[in-house]
Amino acid sequence: MTDQVSKDYLEVRGVVEELLPGAKFKIKLDNGQTIFGHLSGKMRMNRIRLLPGDEVKVEISLYDLTKGRVVYRF
Repeated sequence: MTDQVSKDYLEVRGVVEELLPGAKFKIKLDNGQTIFGHLSGKMRMNRIRLLPGDEVKVEISLYDLTKGRVVYRF
């Protein structure tokens, strides 16, 4: 697992487990933790879609470790 600490967020990898209403996702991280995530603006703008099983990179806020923003799909 590659964790990089930037100014306000932590970057981790995970797998999309479930699609939720309102363009939200349930994501299981490599460390076993499950969080909720939403798409970043660039991914929405380029119409990148996610399906269960997709591997993604997530930025997690250091203030709330239960929510994140999906920034990349592998």
